Amino acid sequence: MKILVTGGAGFIGSAVVRLAVSRGHKVVNLDALTYAACLDNVASVSDNPLYAFEQADIRDRGALDLIFAAHAPDAVMHLAAESHVDRSIDGPGDFVETNITGTYNMLEAARSHWESRGRPESFRFHHVSTDEVFGSLPADPAVKFTEDTPYDPRSPYSASKAASDHLVRAWHETYGLPVVLSNCSNNYGPYHFPEKLIPVVILNALAGKPLPIYGRGENVRDWLYVEDHADALLTVVERGAVGRSYNIGGENERSNLELVRTLCTILDELRPAAAPYAEQIAFVADRPGHDARYAIDPSRIREELGWRPSVTVEEGLRRTVQWYLDNEDWWRPLQAREGVGQRLGTARAAQ
Repeated sequence: MKILVTGGAGFIGSAVVRLAVSRGHKVVNLDALTYAACLDNVASVSDNPLYAFEQADIRDRGALDLIFAAHAPDAVMHLAAESHVDRSIDGPGDFVETNITGTYNMLEAARSHWESRGRPESFRFHHVSTDEVFGSLPADPAVKFTEDTPYDPRSPYSASKAASDHLVRAWHETYGLPVVLSNCSNNYGPYHFPEKLIPVVILNALAGKPLPIYGRGENVRDWLYVEDHADALLTVVERGAVGRSYNIGGENERSNLELVRTLCTILDELRPAAAPYAEQIAFVADRPGHDARYAIDPSRIREELGWRPSVTVEEGLRRTVQWYLDNEDWWRPLQAREGVGQRLGTARAAQ
């Protein structure tokens, strides 16, 4: 299969690219190389004859048409998106343009390509989304997001992703485009851009800086190891039912405070400091509109496609910490990029 992966130089996209190439798929990596992208993420496959790279912006329909014509993919895995909630609070326009308009352009380019090839039933457009479109859950552990949970986005980021999900479903119903969708829980692991919670905590700890936790650290997330997610995404694009959506979760719920304390314990073991890293924990003003809890019910993908996560959060966090300890040459240059190391997403709170 030849797969066009958008956002393939990003965190999750690069994991998909690496895994797909390792399994013998031809991969075309389409990425605009914005601030969170890094071609080092795919350096391990860059010389592989199965791999090709195209620098283009999904907001540029003309460029997309040329890439589809040049490569004639059998499937699209659409991961390119603005994804940092804090940045969406400060600058929602970029999220509307990339996540909504960009997805519209991808759908139209894919539809044109699909129709020009005689509308093959084997073609797939896989739209990769987030559990944040469903809103916030109560503390009750029995309540989880399912594929039938009503949408209730609470941030510019999740609203833009919800809109893109609706577009994908509409293109399937209206034009017959063979689509599959997936909504995932919080990802973590190697190559995670250093503005999200886990890499921020690891790198701040190593630098002797405060470990910032929003509010009281009571917000709960379901943590999914990125390589598990990549495996699930390939499972969905290869075997998912057309028009179907699949929730992908790690079955690893932790509060932010629990998560940070676990990271500190791992760092105490792997890179001991003069004092326990937990002493660096600092509670900071909460994010505006911070959802209380996310949790995925992955029954559908488990029962229909036979997929389930293979990495526990404890094992995954240990692998992640060790990777950052071993790869300073990767993360050090990224700390100089725009916005990294700054507190973002306080626009409403400052009013």
